[in-house]
Amino acid sequence: MDHFSNAGAIFFSKTLALPKPLKFRDVRLYAFAALFAALDVLVPWIFHQFHLAGPTFLPMHIFVLLAGLILGWRAGLLVGLSTPLVIFGVSGMPISALLPQVTFELTFYGLAAGILREKFNLRIIWALLGAMLIGRLALGLAVLLLYWGKTIPIPYVSSAIQQGSPNIVNPFAYLWLVIQQGWPGIIMQLILIPPLARVLSNWWQKKLDA
Repeated sequence: MDHFSNAGAIFFSKTLALPKPLKFRDVRLYAFAALFAALDVLVPWIFHQFHLAGPTFLPMHIFVLLAGLILGWRAGLLVGLSTPLVIFGVSGMPISALLPQVTFELTFYGLAAGILREKFNLRIIWALLGAMLIGRLALGLAVLLLYWGKTIPIPYVSSAIQQGSPNIVNPFAYLWLVIQQGWPGIIMQLILIPPLARVLSNWWQKKLDA
């Protein structure tokens, strides 16, 4: 029994449980969602100033994932849904043809991170890994639904279509290309997000206890 308890403790959190998920009726949810979305606009802009490619370093993902990990699935959902729309309104990026799939992907990052923490009480690192996987699967599904039988409006078109079928997108090839391009950002997220989430979760817990 102790062996199974110890194994479960690796995945499930006791001391770092989500302090208090924000509900839709709580005005703080919308205030925090607006703040995190604003940070998700600022951080990619900073990366752009240093000529660091967004698809490589994935700065838009950071505060979407943090919102879900710290404040629950509702916050993750709102930040994931609003961030690409706000960035598109401010900068015109990503291009309009890519906006639906990016919005779909980011929404699932935030939603999955929050559900895995709030409903399954996973530790931050496991919830993060699960959200990163689910978000990319959602991206593959979005590409399949949006571009099946069409020309995909992304780089690497020739690598993302099925051989012998020049108008049929292969979502698995596209997803693999996205992962290959974004591995520096994946590593950066795995290094930076867990400690940031712990610090911010502790701060949020103190605010609730005050």
